[in-house]
Amino acid sequence: MHLLYFDPGLGAMIIQAVVAAVAGVILFSKGLMYKIKTLLGFSKNQEEDIFDDIEIKDQDSETKL
Repeated sequence: MHLLYFDPGLGAMIIQAVVAAVAGVILFSKGLMYKIKTLLGFSKNQEEDIFDDIEIKDQDSETKL
């Protein structure tokens, strides 16, 4: 009878692979859902609204030495 031996390094590698797979699926599905919502018109285009609320004055951008 053959028994398998899992050392702590292999166990940690398996846990890391599972966590990475779950994170990859979550990030992929979020991107996919954003594309589907944009295609169907449920989500407004965020690129236009990024800098609308930011007001920059000329004196704010000058550095005082």
